[in-house]
Amino acid sequence: MIFGHDTEEALQAAVALINTAGEPDSLTTVQAVDSWYAEHRFTGRRDRDEAELDELRALRPVLRDLLTTDRDRAAHLVNEMLTEANALPRLVRHGGEDWHLHAVGSDASVARRVTVEVAMAMVDLVRLDEMSRLSVCADENCEGVVIDLTRNRSRRFCSTACANRNAVAAYRARSKKR
Repeated sequence: MIFGHDTEEALQAAVALINTAGEPDSLTTVQAVDSWYAEHRFTGRRDRDEAELDELRALRPVLRDLLTTDRDRAAHLVNEMLTEANALPRLVRHGGEDWHLHAVGSDASVARRVTVEVAMAMVDLVRLDEMSRLSVCADENCEGVVIDLTRNRSRRFCSTACANRNAVAAYRARSKKR
């Protein structure tokens, strides 16, 4: 583990949320939010309605901007997000997880909790000068965001589909040269 578990989980959840905006959009129903929420082990209030879905959909470009910008601008955006949310960091333990940081209550909306958790995770990346762990997919036909948590910083694609498509294309290009 490169960062604390809460940092890694928040960044992975943000990347997954951002990447639902691809073609086709895969965050179009409350059930899709339920799946994303469960997969990324969020806790706290859930409204399970269209307004919550709309808030999360509107959050995707905001998070994309945060995760794909430079370090100085990321620091500025994080400060704005935390100020706007009236974030007050505190240590919590729940659901089998050891002590970790939360900065808004579990009664806050999902979108607000996601915003603050991702902003808190970005604090670690900015402070440790690890922004290079975030990038856009190396597939020229994809705009997905990539979080590289590998030791050797080798992750280039947002999904195995993009990686496989590029591996096949490279193989075919090599085969043509023979």
